[in-house]
Amino acid sequence: MDLLERSPFDPAKERRIVVIADWLPPDFGAVGQYMQMRAETLAEHGHVVTLVGLTTGAATKAYREIGKGSLTEVRLSARPVPRHSLAGRMLWTIATNIRLVLAAFGSLRAAQGILFTGSPPFLIHLLVPLKPLWQGRLVYRITDFHPECLIVARDRPSRALNLLLALTNFWRRRVDGFEVLGEDQRRRLEAAGIAPERIALVRDGSPVTFRVDDPIQPLPPDLAGKCVLLYSGNFGVAHEVETVVRGYELHYREGSGRVALWLSATGAGADEIVGRLRDAGLPFHRSAPVSLENLAGLLRAPSAHLVTLRDSFVGFVMPSKIYACLESGKPILFVGSAASDVHLLAKSCRAWYSRVECGSGCGFAAALEDLADRWNQTGR
Repeated sequence: MDLLERSPFDPAKERRIVVIADWLPPDFGAVGQYMQMRAETLAEHGHVVTLVGLTTGAATKAYREIGKGSLTEVRLSARPVPRHSLAGRMLWTIATNIRLVLAAFGSLRAAQGILFTGSPPFLIHLLVPLKPLWQGRLVYRITDFHPECLIVARDRPSRALNLLLALTNFWRRRVDGFEVLGEDQRRRLEAAGIAPERIALVRDGSPVTFRVDDPIQPLPPDLAGKCVLLYSGNFGVAHEVETVVRGYELHYREGSGRVALWLSATGAGADEIVGRLRDAGLPFHRSAPVSLENLAGLLRAPSAHLVTLRDSFVGFVMPSKIYACLESGKPILFVGSAASDVHLLAKSCRAWYSRVECGSGCGFAAALEDLADRWNQTGR
């Protein structure tokens, strides 16, 4: 895994490291999961690491020695993001970012290296202006692009958001180094005026290891004996809904209806799919996302995995689920652009792989028929 094998920091010269992220395990959130793994690996390599993040439980501070170094985890108690209100989200983000920086302030002052992510968004607007107070290098692991995601999610352009983007790019040009998750993200940063030599490609990799003898999660009773297409994780505004719903409906109205959709997911997109499929009277199964400890078993349970990304979000969002889906060895159906790194990676899928353009409901229905044919032939 690139994330654990590559480090932007030299333990001989940059021993004290601060890592800032959002939701830390066991709370659900891919960025927090990866950053906890990253912090532990940095400690193993001899760094003295402080990891600051969020929890829905009680606030805690814990110290442990790992390998040649140590890790101090600081968890701030926070309420969930109010996702149904833009103003509420912005207020939550501002307040949370200030709390994170204040909680990490002493460690930031002493750090020789600082690693922060795009979750929660807009931390750059605090960390870079305060950069004269930090002695360490500032490295931005740019997971999702903000405010670009807000801009492309809106039907009409906003002068305020465009001004925020200009300010964000101003601060980006003053960050010491960047880590991107894909070549599509690299292209976006270079287009924003970031020098190529300041950008490093460091992929997430799978957060779980798949072992032959590990248990596979049983299918829900209503899916037993069926060809099951699983969407796991967050299904938010960046993920394609219309193509999936229209294609799934065609598969049942005009096709064989042999594939059953399983959503082990949260997010506005998952809620919309559930509502529309229920209104159409189409079968599906919805369950909550599983813990990291149970993820490997879940990902080996279905016949295939569904990954989606709207065209306008290519290079701004990288669905990190693709790495674990690939490692699971299961077939993959991707709804999205060939310009996305999802397609670049999924082409190497050891099993069946199919890509459908966003907007092609007929293409999605045809891919479901191909998947069902393969499942009938192989039985898995």
